Amino acid sequence: MLDRTDDLTAVRRPEVTLEVLPEEPAARPKRLGPLFWIAVGWLLLVTVLALVADLLPLDPNALQDAPGRLPSLDHLLGTDELGRDVLARLIHGARVSLIVGLSAVAFGLLFGGVLGLLAGYFGGKLDTAVSLFVDSVLAFPYLVFALAAVTFLGSGLFVVTLSLGIFAIAPNARVVRAATIQWRNREFVLAAHVLGARTSRILLREVLRNVAPTMLSYVLVAVAFTIVVEGGLSFLGVSVSPPTPSWGGMIAAGSATLTDYPLLSVWPSLAMFFTVLALNVAGDRVQDRFEVREGRL
Repeated sequence: MLDRTDDLTAVRRPEVTLEVLPEEPAARPKRLGPLFWIAVGWLLLVTVLALVADLLPLDPNALQDAPGRLPSLDHLLGTDELGRDVLARLIHGARVSLIVGLSAVAFGLLFGGVLGLLAGYFGGKLDTAVSLFVDSVLAFPYLVFALAAVTFLGSGLFVVTLSLGIFAIAPNARVVRAATIQWRNREFVLAAHVLGARTSRILLREVLRNVAPTMLSYVLVAVAFTIVVEGGLSFLGVSVSPPTPSWGGMIAAGSATLTDYPLLSVWPSLAMFFTVLALNVAGDRVQDRFEVREGRL
């Protein structure tokens, strides 16, 4: 019988070399871009002017000159149908838009964010109840809701802000709920749960901080939407009462003399347009900048 041990040992296995590939560098986060900073600059300008409006030598209700005067060195944007300085009313009117936009969205984010966070994390019956509430509110026309609130509670800045804030709860809850569902089953969240971390700690430290960029991008867009809604209510005469200036009220007042003095409606329309555009641009850039990709988790 032949011994095949030598034959087997003579057969040499081919050497296998493992080539270590260089680690692929992580994709750099997208830059915010110049449009973002232009938008931020405009928003800062509007905010600063609104904050220091009382310190400026501009009286929005003083009858300073002949009505309907064209822009000049004395009145950079001209005067309205009553002879009031348009620039002064434009700056003071920014307060109404910013107060309503920021306050209503903050109110909606506070309550809607909590509902969305809890519903998205726990799911089950709580998620079903919150989803039913959100769908019911969103099915109701927001303008009809605001008009009904103003009719029963009276017009004014507080009533308009409160009504828009209540309506803002539902969309904020939906956005936060969807973002929470994407994060609740991630490895680090499950690891924190296995290690015995409290639910409140997991929600605040692991889930909320990852949901925050989505919330921020939506908040900017929501503020823009709320400013437009407030302008529509002011145009209908159910927001702040005259002679308090507001952009929507200035557009409504200028529409009566649109043929003779079109600039009376053009200036507040441009102010609202650029402010809403800046908020939308900033929101889009923030969403792109903080976008989380699966490959980098």
